[in-house]
Amino acid sequence: MNRYEQLADRLRSDIRAGLYPPGQRLPSVRRIANQQGLSIATCISAYRKLEAQGWLEARPQSGFYARTPEALPPRAHQTCHDESPGEVTMSERVAQVMRASHRDDLMVFSTAIPHPDFQPVKDVRAALGRALRHEDAGSARYGEFIGEEALRVQIARRAVESGCQIHPDDIVITTGCQEALTLALRATTQPGDIVAIESPAFFGTLQLIESLGLKALEIPTDTQTGLSPDALGLALERWPVKACLACTSFSNPSGALMPDANKRRIVQMLSARGIALIEDDIYGELAHDGERPRVAKAWDRTGHVLLCSSFSKTLAPGLRIGWIVAGRWRREVERLKYGSTMSTALLPQRALADYLSTGRWERHLTRIRRQYAEQMERMQTAIARHFPAGTRCTRPAGGFILWVELPETVDALALQSRALAAGISVAPGPLFSPQGKYGNCLRLMCAVRWDSKVDAALSTLGTMAGQ
Repeated sequence: MNRYEQLADRLRSDIRAGLYPPGQRLPSVRRIANQQGLSIATCISAYRKLEAQGWLEARPQSGFYARTPEALPPRAHQTCHDESPGEVTMSERVAQVMRASHRDDLMVFSTAIPHPDFQPVKDVRAALGRALRHEDAGSARYGEFIGEEALRVQIARRAVESGCQIHPDDIVITTGCQEALTLALRATTQPGDIVAIESPAFFGTLQLIESLGLKALEIPTDTQTGLSPDALGLALERWPVKACLACTSFSNPSGALMPDANKRRIVQMLSARGIALIEDDIYGELAHDGERPRVAKAWDRTGHVLLCSSFSKTLAPGLRIGWIVAGRWRREVERLKYGSTMSTALLPQRALADYLSTGRWERHLTRIRRQYAEQMERMQTAIARHFPAGTRCTRPAGGFILWVELPETVDALALQSRALAAGISVAPGPLFSPQGKYGNCLRLMCAVRWDSKVDAALSTLGTMAGQ
């Protein structure tokens, strides 16, 4: 056996034994070469072999990280079949989940709210302090209704990385992404209209559709590649769809990343029919490998894509800063924004513009992308260890959310109730479908402070699922 093979076998044994748990960074090539008395070329060969076998993950400018391929659960299946449009009635169920998320006595896996450990709390606090010391107190007046110019400039500069050329005046600052989506739907639809959505879809989106009196049409969605262009095309031939709402990069809850070819095809398909694509890009910055996916808006040539996002998942949910680029509906969105909230709070806008101008956000993104990848691998490994045989799980390449398919005999709603009584909050699959599908599924949030309590909670949840 060659030296690099001997080293690969030894490292594989160390990973199996838990010396390098999933997500743990291994020593650098140079360091392990010095430790083992081997050449750098030999160590690189060993690392590359383990990478090819799935035991290591190479991350650019970061190093090699441990994986346990034989311990991960199987990939989740494709999601749903074609259905007819239907009304959404789920506000009370969603309210129950959200209320539980604010209880300190619960282990919360149910909401997509990162733990403060993943937020640059000190930097945000300092930026807020500087905004307060602004010459007009940074908050004593209303801001411009489309948003603070300095912040819109910062957002426009960063849009280039997602494949877009956006002028600051095309941007309207909103109170989180939820308001951006609300403005987009109000501008493009009327009560009773049909909106095509991914299935499963974020329950906050479904609740929004319900509140506006719209009908949701679930489109079959693959857990790796997202909403199916073929299925969408068939639905457009059959139903008078007025808008399509999709999270194109690291969708919530499936974590799917739509390939560029699919994004381009869907944009062209919808714009040819004069139908709006409302693109939710709230997780787009959280690619684990650091390569920011292009948005569907990058292929928009007719203004039919309304791009919505926020800093809630990447920075600090409490700032409540989002934005929308509304294309041909720009004037209508501006009118609706002024008529509903007049403007977004000025102080957090100024603080965020200040923070983005320092370059700290890029360093923060580099850190949390790595951390979320580690967290997701830990969660997947724990699911494989604790959950019943037959459990499947998504393998997202970004974000911090997992979609778990339990054996078909499991009732996710009943499991939610039992878990809550045991101090664990989860989001059951039926919340993510207007027709109550996915009765054996759960969405789990991975951005938690990992400790023995988290592992114990997952063990309890897995035991309950197997009973």
